[in-house]
Amino acid sequence: MKTDIKEKELRPKSGGLMLLLLILGILCGVAAIIAGIALSVSTGEDMPGVLFALVGLLFGGIACPMLMAGLKIVKPNEARVFTLFGKYYGTVKESGFYYVNPFAASFSPTYNAALSAAQAKTKEMQAEGKTATVSVGVGKGISLKTQTLNNQKQKVNDVLGNPIIIGAVVIWHVENPTLAAFAVENYVEFLNIQTDSTIRNIARLYPYDVFDDDDDDDGVKEKTLRSSAIEIADMMHDELQKRVISAGLAIEEVRITHLAYAEEIAAAMLQRQQAVAIIAARQKIVDGAVGMVKMAIDRLNEDEVVNLDEERKAAMVSNLLVVLCGNKDAQPIVNSGSLY
Repeated sequence: MKTDIKEKELRPKSGGLMLLLLILGILCGVAAIIAGIALSVSTGEDMPGVLFALVGLLFGGIACPMLMAGLKIVKPNEARVFTLFGKYYGTVKESGFYYVNPFAASFSPTYNAALSAAQAKTKEMQAEGKTATVSVGVGKGISLKTQTLNNQKQKVNDVLGNPIIIGAVVIWHVENPTLAAFAVENYVEFLNIQTDSTIRNIARLYPYDVFDDDDDDDGVKEKTLRSSAIEIADMMHDELQKRVISAGLAIEEVRITHLAYAEEIAAAMLQRQQAVAIIAARQKIVDGAVGMVKMAIDRLNEDEVVNLDEERKAAMVSNLLVVLCGNKDAQPIVNSGSLY
């Protein structure tokens, strides 16, 4: 996507001064009309008075009101892009009250889109027999404020083919209002579509999660959507910025707000996670139990508390492992007889 239009920042005249001059022009026109009528009455000749009044009417009643169309207000953190007879005229970024060419018109894609939607809604209501008119609540300027795009949840497949539900929020602002106005039809809709595409494409490159048996040979876990959400969000930011820079938009931040397995596999994946957690817990318990048994046997031998043959050691090891690795508390049984 390319555009040959380069931004040209206007330095318009003060709107307050021009407003004062135009009001004085209207008053002068009214005075000329009154003077022309008085001249006709006093001299008895109609032609001089009519000409004088006609000049006052053209100047004060037509020309000055038409020139007032050049008075424009630019709000803080807003820009106005002007076109003149179908061509780009310039951009005003500084807030204030200005006077520009009265034939220059503000161009805003969001305003045009909102106006078209309002007109379509009005026609629809009129077709239903209703007389209400839908108003447009969008200004003709292009906002430079930081805005938030809440991308709706969408279902995608991760790199393993598992369906997941993912959503993200995008913090952005218009950096070049001229490109935003002319490079794309509607920069807000353009950003929304590019966000959907970016999130979908990046999410397909990584698994939702990996389990212990999915580790790499060198023991380093690969990036996942769950454990590396911040890093993957940064990748989404870089990719989205490349896509929308030609439309004059700047992406400040992308953050994943929702991440979950799709309903059809959520229960199965939960069972797998629980199984992995149980296996890992059992492994820890067995490692600890073996260490405790070894320590007990070594201490008995070192202190010469009792001398056990291999068969008694095996029985002792078996009993200790049962006690230490069991899910329930063991019920002790006191041996009152001989071990031999």
